[in-house]
Amino acid sequence: MSRISIAIASLCLALLPVASLASERTDKLLATMGMERMIALMQLEGQSYAVELGDEMLPGGFSDSWGATVARIYDTDAMQTAVRRGFADALEGVDISPLEAFFETPEGTTIINLEISAREAMMDTAIEDEAKQQSRAYERAGDDAFILVDEFVKAGDLLEANVVGALNSNMQFYRGLVDGGAFQLSEDQILADVWEQEEETRSETRDWLYGFLIMAYTPLAPGQLEAYTELSKTPEGAAMNAALFEGFDSMYSDISYALGLAAARAMQIEDI
Repeated sequence: MSRISIAIASLCLALLPVASLASERTDKLLATMGMERMIALMQLEGQSYAVELGDEMLPGGFSDSWGATVARIYDTDAMQTAVRRGFADALEGVDISPLEAFFETPEGTTIINLEISAREAMMDTAIEDEAKQQSRAYERAGDDAFILVDEFVKAGDLLEANVVGALNSNMQFYRGLVDGGAFQLSEDQILADVWEQEEETRSETRDWLYGFLIMAYTPLAPGQLEAYTELSKTPEGAAMNAALFEGFDSMYSDISYALGLAAARAMQIEDI
């Protein structure tokens, strides 16, 4: 609002209550969906990944300086702001009442708690590997657990959205490296390099996604996952999924670029 000229400030102020109300509703919906707890886990995941990144890319490996940089990049307040803003913008004009009604039920609360518990468990490499193996076994056997999750994934186009998000993050990481002076690559070269990773990215993403969702949703009572799938098929459910990915894509794009830029600068400092 500070960038708007004084001449139209009164008009903008008149619109503030409506915009504020919409933002409050989407923020409340995200809170109901456990977003604060989920982002806290994503911060831990990211910091763990950044430690590995430092060991692999920096000449001296992980250092206290790199750790401090990573902590600044994975700031939960900034992460939450990016998600909230993207989510609210994408849901502008959408009636979120059906979404509020679903996630405020005991069943909705159970689903959210199971998702968060599974995500936390998957931070353990051994548990993650076990979940992936279980998913593959269910798929080979044609088990109902896999079939129901597969229907849920397809209803929300979750695999494609996750793959696109991963590729976008890779693009931003490369751009950060280039802008930081680590490499000299054109935009076309970056795109080609990232696209070469598409098949591997898709396979790894699918493996993780199905392992995670099967672990999360297996404890649900009969009919609960089907109800969640039906919600995803509605216009409001589709809008919610798109809005979530808009928010998270924005968050991860910012983080990935910042990591690439920081890594490039750290590499140059250590080379001096």
